[in-house]
Amino acid sequence: MSSVISIGDSQFETEVLKATQPVLVYFWASWCGPCRLMTPIMNATAQTYGDRLKVVKMEVDPNPIAVAQYKVEGVPALRLFKNGELVGSVEGIDSKQKVTDLLETNL
Repeated sequence: MSSVISIGDSQFETEVLKATQPVLVYFWASWCGPCRLMTPIMNATAQTYGDRLKVVKMEVDPNPIAVAQYKVEGVPALRLFKNGELVGSVEGIDSKQKVTDLLETNL
């Protein structure tokens, strides 16, 4: 059973860029209403794709380095990494289908 892992800028290289499997990074903020709606979607994504994918979440305010480096301009936002490379990006996620489309296209 896989779950969403919370990380910060200091863990980004190890947990995302050097990961042996694809990583979905979920950028969120505590003040973001739509982000609250994404939490169950991210948990379900970790459960469904846990054998092929690691799901991590990063709060944007305390982690400005990754936010700037991967041009997160709005939350919620997703960045999909494979072999340390950014392969997919979505901002303003509004449905589980959008997440599924991103993953099915790139996994």
